[in-house]
Amino acid sequence: MKYLFIFFLLNSFSFFGQNSKDSLAIQEVLQTQVGHWNRGDIPAFMAYYERSEDLKFIGKTGVTKGWKATLDRYLRTYPNKDAMGTLKFDILEIDVTAAKTGWVLGKWHLTRPSVGDVGGYFTLVLKKINGRWLIVRDHTS
Repeated sequence: MKYLFIFFLLNSFSFFGQNSKDSLAIQEVLQTQVGHWNRGDIPAFMAYYERSEDLKFIGKTGVTKGWKATLDRYLRTYPNKDAMGTLKFDILEIDVTAAKTGWVLGKWHLTRPSVGDVGGYFTLVLKKINGRWLIVRDHTS
């Protein structure tokens, strides 16, 4: 019984250590996206979305399905650097489940001096695919 308890305890520490490592990796993905956005590079920003028809972006105008459609939506909504502004994320919560799926709750803000600032909240679902954390669902409002 004593050995079973020790085994469980060691595996628990390993799980929480992995969870923390994955949370940091997800934070790094989001920081990298902010950098790409602030350089005006929407295709590089989109490199952290799953390149699949299963991708879903949910916004105030409805659901956009698929990677290409989501890219086109971003390019149409933010056609130039003035519209894109400077992005800032405030991460409120990251939850990693079984080292395969992550859930992020955060706030976003675009500083846009010439067209007016905007912002809101987002919820992301990420999956670890081929060793990379990729966004598979994005609900931004």
